[in-house]
Formats: sequence, C-alpha cells, structure tokens
Amino acid sequence: MGQAAPPGPGRARRTGRTGLVAVRDRLGEHESPQRGDLTGPNPVDRGKKGPKIHLITERTGLPISVGISAANTHDSQALESLVRGIPPIRSRRGPRRRRPAKLHGDKGYDFDRLRAWLRSRNITPRIARRGLESSQRLGRHRWTVERTVAWLSGCRRLHRCYERKADHFLAFAGIAAALICYRRLTA
Repeated sequence: MGQAAPPGPGRARRTGRTGLVAVRDRLGEHESPQRGDLTGPNPVDRGKKGPKIHLITERTGLPISVGISAANTHDSQALESLVRGIPPIRSRRGPRRRRPAKLHGDKGYDFDRLRAWLRSRNITPRIARRGLESSQRLGRHRWTVERTVAWLSGCRRLHRCYERKADHFLAFAGIAAALICYRRLTA
C-alpha cells in the first residue's frame, strides 16, 4: 500500500506505487515567507508594516531621486543615499550639475551630522530646527514635495504594497516617478 496524502487543501493524484501525492507545488504554489524585505513595526505609525517612500524634488515638484526604506526607519537615515542618487542635470549654461544648491527639509532631518555632511558637499541646508522654528515657514517650499507624494500615492501599485521584494517596489516607484515627469513635461 502507498503512503497517506499529506494533510491540507489541494487536489491529490495517484502515482505509481507511492499512493496519493499532493499537487500544490505543481503551479509554483509553495509556502513562502509572509513578509518582504522592508517590513517591521513602526514605533510612530502604530506598528505600520511595509515600505516608506522618500524623494527629492526640484523646485516645481518633479521627482529627482526616489528611494524606499522600511517603515520603522527614521527619515534622516535615507537622506544621504537620496542625495547621492541625484543624476546629472543639464543646465542652460555650463556643465551638468550633480548637486542642488540648497536643500529644504522638515524637522525630521534636523541632525548636526546631516547638516555637516550637506555642507561638506557644498549644499546649503535649509532645515527647520526642532523646538525652535515653526513648520509654517517651511510650508512655502514643502507643499511641492507633498503634492508629488500625493501624485505617487495616486498610483494604485504604490498606494498599498503588494510586493514581497523591496527591489520590485522600488522599480514601481521609479516607473511612477518617470510617469509623473513625462506628464508634467508634455503638458
């Protein structure tokens, strides 16, 4: 007599002398980890799991550099990689620019090490100080970034993370940023 079929849902088929065998894996349906690379409890957003999108925009709101991180990481940890990821930008005169002249940021980026790092790259930091300055003054510049984040969240694929791999989610964020640039530049 053959072996008994393993417990669980799925059809079973009869094979030679071994008896009944589950065919769940026939179509690639195998158990996989329930969480992706960028999951974990977020202490600020009531334990939110999944990725967080970071971006740097130019003055009118076109995304220049897009990055993702786990939702439980602080915003300040993503700033250096975003600034390094800025591509060369063609200017009307002279060589291509590799860095912005100024960088506006909210109070989440108010750390001395970040200010020193930006100054070492000849970028003037315009970051609101925690406990000293009001966020209202920054609102004149921040609304363009918030509008671009709203455009990105309008993409169904980015509104809720369906991807298990961070690389796939980053690719969809890059595609959405490219579509935003295309729509803005052709309008």
